Amino acid sequence: MTLVPRNGPGPGPQGTGPGEGRPDESLAARLARAESVPSRTIPQVLADAAARDPDGIWIRSDEGTLSFAGALGQVTTAARGLRDAGAGHGDLVMVTARTTPEYLICWLALTALGAVVVSVNPRSAPAELAGLAQQTRPRALITDAGLAALVSQAGTAGLVPLGVLDAGELAGDWAHAGSPAPASGEPGLPRDDAAPARGTPARSTPARSAPARSEPAIGVPPAVVSPADLAVLIPTSGTTGRSKLVMQTHRAYVLAGEGFPYWMRLTAQDRLMTSLPLFHINAPAYSVMGSLACGAGLILLPRFSAGGFLDAARRHGATEFNAIGAMLEILMRQPPQPGDADTPLRLCYTGPAPARGRQQEMERRLGLRIVVGYAMSESPYGLIWPHGTRPFGTLGAVRQHPVHGVINHARVVDDADREVGPGGTGELLLRNPVLARGYYGMPDETARAFTGDGWLRTGDLVTADPAGTYTFVARKKEVLRRRGENLSPAEVEEVLEDHPDVLECAVVGVASELSEDEVKAFVVPAPGCQPDFAALRAHATARLAAFKVPRYWQLIGELPRTPTARVAKHRLPLGHPAEEYDAESEPRPARPPAPGAAGEHFPGAST
Repeated sequence: MTLVPRNGPGPGPQGTGPGEGRPDESLAARLARAESVPSRTIPQVLADAAARDPDGIWIRSDEGTLSFAGALGQVTTAARGLRDAGAGHGDLVMVTARTTPEYLICWLALTALGAVVVSVNPRSAPAELAGLAQQTRPRALITDAGLAALVSQAGTAGLVPLGVLDAGELAGDWAHAGSPAPASGEPGLPRDDAAPARGTPARSTPARSAPARSEPAIGVPPAVVSPADLAVLIPTSGTTGRSKLVMQTHRAYVLAGEGFPYWMRLTAQDRLMTSLPLFHINAPAYSVMGSLACGAGLILLPRFSAGGFLDAARRHGATEFNAIGAMLEILMRQPPQPGDADTPLRLCYTGPAPARGRQQEMERRLGLRIVVGYAMSESPYGLIWPHGTRPFGTLGAVRQHPVHGVINHARVVDDADREVGPGGTGELLLRNPVLARGYYGMPDETARAFTGDGWLRTGDLVTADPAGTYTFVARKKEVLRRRGENLSPAEVEEVLEDHPDVLECAVVGVASELSEDEVKAFVVPAPGCQPDFAALRAHATARLAAFKVPRYWQLIGELPRTPTARVAKHRLPLGHPAEEYDAESEPRPARPPAPGAAGEHFPGAST
């Protein structure tokens, strides 16, 4: 089934058939198709924002504020420092990217030089950091004094020719930076931009076309940056395999940033708050680039803490935030307070979709509206709830660009790549100008993920209705086979997480003496709770077919995560420990997790 969305504005085809691309289309041809969609570069978007509203406050944090022009100035200074250290166009630079203004300034400075950010989780184990450095051989490492022990244990200092650079020193005293308007004589700076006033919807600001290669829009010595240039290597992994590095371009970040305010109906009056990691796709592509594209404010929280999240929204005047994984559920598990809805927040972007009743409960308590979407590091253009709709429990329709119109296409196919009709289950495929260039140093992985005619295999099984609304079914590699039936772990997880004693859970298949799968649930208890597995099993039995109800149950302090915050099921404990509950044998009491293991901090979003 091939569908285009209901909310895609502008001209464009109303469908794309499976044979539209050439069967043996090369990477060069795929990139040429992307080049047909005009785009700016990341530094151009920053410079345009500074030209429109130089004195407007862009960045807010507990350490201070920074205007659009002030940010441009600090990024220019940092870019010069990096250039003087020897970094340049095409160089890989590893960054232990905390969600702070210092690291964001360094991230933007590297993109202004045309260097490639190698994003790394600052909570990585030494072996993980060392492995990534060995894999990418970066020219430099940007970090901070608080991570000196990690860098030392990883032994990465000897692997980077330009040495270890301090993010704070590169960013300078950003909290006390002035906000002078950029001089119009600096190379590449826009002149007399006719930008809309504050409050004008982002969709009314057209994307500016960029030449094939352009000078950076900041005052640094010439580094030629193109929309097609690599901007970031994003560490990711499938939930069943080893880590990969997604090669993503300036164009992907820019078009995503231009789209996000339109999809969410954000304006320059909004303030976007994020505690999500800068080493993922979400915060840089949507919150950072989205705020620049529409002139909104950006609030940076170094980590997600449920106890202080709403207070942070009040303190900084946040009107929108993005949530992933269990963040919303963790907020809801906090003791209710009379003022929970008394914040400036009006919107939340999240995915996957909560159950309808639970989502409405969240919206009532927090006093906001939740918009559900779906995207990947490989494609920041995915699916989203169209304007004016509330398709609860779904991923929405295909998202499009506010000016360029229909640039994103989706298909649902079976294992033989045949189109699946409405209501049928198949793998979601996407094709658009912001697809990743592939996986760094992994041509075989790239060939498996991208078809010859330019489609990305998402690995997600979905259904689509005739109107083009998609519903998630399961990860393709996670579908289990039990008692002759196919079983989606996601369906079981949704039921279990609806129980008040469960914070989150992961359902997996384990070996069965009957040659198929047995089902096991790893359960993270809600704070202060001690789940009774017999009661949980009864809860599931009342809501699921018998073959879907887990046989094995085990408590766990927290679920392991991939670098992009998906549950890393391949890293869950193996075997059948003594504390495991087996529903087909004598019940055994569950052993509680280690004290503090299920605290309020969301592991995928903390730094």
